[in-house]
Parts: sequence; structure tokens; C-alpha cells
Amino acid sequence: MPTRGRTASVWLFALLAVVLVGLVGYFLTFLGAGASIVGFVLALVPFAVVLFAVRLIDRWEPEPRSLLVFAAAWGAIASVAIALLVDLGVGALIGADGSFARDLFSSVVQAPVVEEVGKGLGLLLIIATARRAFDGPVDGVVYGALVGAGFALTENVQYFAISFIEGGVSEVSATFFVRGILSPFAHAMFTAVIGFALGLAARRGSRGTAILGPWLLGLLGAIALHAFWNGSAMLGDFFALYLTLQVPLFVLFTLGVLALKREESRLTHRRLGEYAEAGWFTPEEVDMLATSAGRRRGLEWARGLRGDRTPLMREFIHDATALAAARERSLSGRDPRAQEDERVLLQRTAAARQALLAL
Repeated sequence: MPTRGRTASVWLFALLAVVLVGLVGYFLTFLGAGASIVGFVLALVPFAVVLFAVRLIDRWEPEPRSLLVFAAAWGAIASVAIALLVDLGVGALIGADGSFARDLFSSVVQAPVVEEVGKGLGLLLIIATARRAFDGPVDGVVYGALVGAGFALTENVQYFAISFIEGGVSEVSATFFVRGILSPFAHAMFTAVIGFALGLAARRGSRGTAILGPWLLGLLGAIALHAFWNGSAMLGDFFALYLTLQVPLFVLFTLGVLALKREESRLTHRRLGEYAEAGWFTPEEVDMLATSAGRRRGLEWARGLRGDRTPLMREFIHDATALAAARERSLSGRDPRAQEDERVLLQRTAAARQALLAL
């Protein structure tokens, strides 16, 4: 498919590279190389868990790789740099006396506002520069979760490194249990709320400054969720509140994502059904391409063909799912290049279909 409007700008990556140099210098200066390496290795574990979950969500219509990398990199580099700079500025203005009131303000007000604004700016850049790859709420959740996961990666490096310096293996193990085991999805969940709001706006065809309203609403939701999460950890028994508030909150979030995936599957089925009416697919193929059960059956069938044609079936499913999304963009009128995408994807799905059925 044409890539214009579907990739991250090389200039944005260049900017992140410059900021990364400063961020690495900060960590090496204040934490040291040894502790930073320990923190980084440990931080990779929860990061990998979130990446795996995002991969499951984004499995059948994966977003452009450059945008996925940019989302995670923005969270890990730019949004962390923004938070650090603001933290230094606030510390210079009002000080850090170590009191409970100051810590409460930092955790429940400052951190949620500054961090979610920093992360949300990355999502604004994605929808502004690569609008054609922002089809709906599921895409927004994917981008938002990756920005949040990137932020958590770098933040965890700092937390784990400080714990290692202050208390050795026992202290860093306790910190890893709380941040890496109990709450690896926290930041991904917060920022996914902003992505969800932007995804709804994209599906409705909002453009230009019209996306700022949904962005602000999503931002307020992310800040409120972040503040609630941090506050529950500071204002009561952590483990009791974790079980009674944070776990149910995560379950509700997971159910919401599953509901979005089901809605996306119904939309894919409807759009591919229109191609079936025109003779491009059979109704049975539409069921195979648009439903989870059908995809599993299709992969099993392809695995039994001569030469194991599972990779070809995966390509067929990916292209058909992207075709349905392109048709939705075309019908809504929000993407003037959607018809060109349709033409290319129709050719690719037809070729894959023919290859699958070849003797």
C-alpha cells in the first residue's frame, strides 16, 4: 500500500535520538552505569509483557512498524524527558522537603498531569503526521499502550536502579515485585484512554483542531485514572486497595479492549461481506477472515496443505483485514487515498487466495 501518511517522520526520530543522548547522560551521571544496567535489564521484563499483550490486540491488522517503534520510543524518551524537566522546575520553585503533603502532591497531582500530557503529545504527533494509520479506537489503544509501555520502561529503570543502590538485591526485588509483577500495565492503561478518544475522533472523521477536544477529554480521563491509581497506593493499605480497586479496574479495562475487538471484528465482517456480494469472496471465506474461530480454522486448514501454507494464510488474513479497514475509510470519506489502498489490497488478497487454492 502507499506509505504516505502511514509512517513516522525521520525528523521525529532524529529529535528522539538527540533527547536520548541527554537522557542516557542523566542516568549515567546520577545513577551510575552498573545500577542503570541492572535497572534496564529488570525493566525489560514488564515491557516485554506489555508488548506481547499489544501484539495480541494488534495481531491481524498490525499498524506500520515505524509508528509502533515511534510510539514506544516517544514514551521511553521524550515523555520521560518532559517529566524530568518539569520535576526539576517544580523542585526549584517549591522545593522538596520530604513531607507527606509534598509527596502526595507529587504523586497524585504533578505526576499524573505532567506524565500524561507528555505521553499524550506523542499520540497527537502520530495522528497529525500519520492520520491514515489511525483507523479507530483499537488503533488508538495500541498506540497509547505502547507510549505508556515505553514510559514505564524508562521509569522502571530509574526505580529499579535507585532500589539497587539503596538496598541491594532485597530492595530491588521488592520494587520489581510491585512494579514489574503487580502493575506492569498501569502506564499502558492510562495512556490507552487518550488513544481511545483519538481513535473515536479519527473514525468520525475529525480533522485539524477538531481532534483537540477528544484529545483533552482522553487526557482528563488518563489523568484521573493515573491519580486514582497513585492515590490508592498512598492513602491506604496498598495490597488491600490493589485487590479491591486496582485489579477490578484492570479487569474492566481488559473487558473494554475485548469489546472493542469484537466491534472491530463485526465491522470487518460487514465490509468484507460487501466484497462477497460483488464476488470477490465467498460467504464462508468472509467468516474465515473476519472471526477468531474462522481464522483458527483457516490456519489449521493451510497447515495441512502441501508445503504448509500457514504464512500465506496469515498474509491473506492480514490483507483482508486491512482491506476492510480501507473500505471503511473510503466510505466515510475521511481518507482520499483509501480507494487506492483498496485496489492494491484487492490485488494482493486475490493473489493470496489463488496461491492457497493452487494444487
